[in-house]
Amino acid sequence: MIETFVETIQNLWNQSAFCNITLEQGIMLLISFFLMYLAIVKQYEPMLMLPIAFGMALTNLPGAGLFHPEYFMTTSIPYAEVLHDGGILDVLYLGVKCGIFPPLIFLGIGCMTDFGPLIANPKSFFLGAAAQGGIFFTFLGACALSATGIVDFSLADAASIGIIGGADGPTAIWLTSKLAPELLGSIAVAAYSYMALVPVIQPPIMKALTTKKERKIKMGMLRSVSKTEKIIFPIAVTVIVAFIIPSAAPLVGMLMLGNLFKESGVVDRLVKTASNELMNIIVIMLGITVGATATAANFLSIRTILIVVLGLLAFCIGTACGVLLAKLMNKLTGGNLNPLIGSAGVSAVPMAARVSQKVGQEEDPSNFLLMHAMGPNVAGVIGSAVAAGALMAIFG
Repeated sequence: MIETFVETIQNLWNQSAFCNITLEQGIMLLISFFLMYLAIVKQYEPMLMLPIAFGMALTNLPGAGLFHPEYFMTTSIPYAEVLHDGGILDVLYLGVKCGIFPPLIFLGIGCMTDFGPLIANPKSFFLGAAAQGGIFFTFLGACALSATGIVDFSLADAASIGIIGGADGPTAIWLTSKLAPELLGSIAVAAYSYMALVPVIQPPIMKALTTKKERKIKMGMLRSVSKTEKIIFPIAVTVIVAFIIPSAAPLVGMLMLGNLFKESGVVDRLVKTASNELMNIIVIMLGITVGATATAANFLSIRTILIVVLGLLAFCIGTACGVLLAKLMNKLTGGNLNPLIGSAGVSAVPMAARVSQKVGQEEDPSNFLLMHAMGPNVAGVIGSAVAAGALMAIFG
């Protein structure tokens, strides 16, 4: 009896994580704890950073069997095997791999977005488009690194890394899950880290590229936008984008559907559900499954370090492109446009617009740029989705 008891204890010990954990898994657990610290204490995008960090911890627990990346590394997913033999995170990850979760996030975002400033000042579309320049410059940079032999990035990998410059987490997740699923954990962590650091990264770039006089420019009041315009806008944008770049329709279509719900004024229950309960549920499932892709084999490599560096480069270039185009537009319009609003063209809504407001008020406390910056900001949401659709069409 005693021997049987001892043998049982030994078997349990041998099967425990203490006997099976590898050094790489231990490092990944420490990284996940650090990300939890950033989410909880520093409040860096906690809504998604916290579930991503915890998902990272779960996937690196030895023997837990919650996630099996080998199921998703093939062109043909064994759905029956995933549903029958997979862990809970394998099943939930189907929502990412099949492109379900990110568009549903966009549905909720659409319900909370006011496109009025963009409609009132259509020139903001150009600023939102310019800020996507970071995506394409970084794509070229990743291709150049691969050409030198430093690291092996495919064109699909480079496109997924470049999308970080859009400063739009769901868009980055949607594109990467399609083009480079093995990089999803690294790209998601980089994207949400830089989104959280918008108030730190952007101001030095904005001040370096503008003069004190430009930062003091006051802009006039925006015209009022009618309800009819607000209802027509999401329908028109969906049709136009879908006709030009059909692959962008899942993101742009759901974004505009949510906005149409909001502006129609006749489906308040749907607006509340999409922007609250549904969005919160999807955020939890999206975050934890994206974190689960950050296994030791995929995350601990030179590729991850380069992704973090290139992601920062993408974000900085996107900010600079928006400011520089705004400077040009200021010259062309006779000095009536404050170049600071160009930095809001990245789609970190509404944080980037608030940064434009803050930097402007540092020069002149009576200056109010927030509503003007919201135009490029929401244009950036559309721009990043269109850019992702274009990259998907080319490399998907």
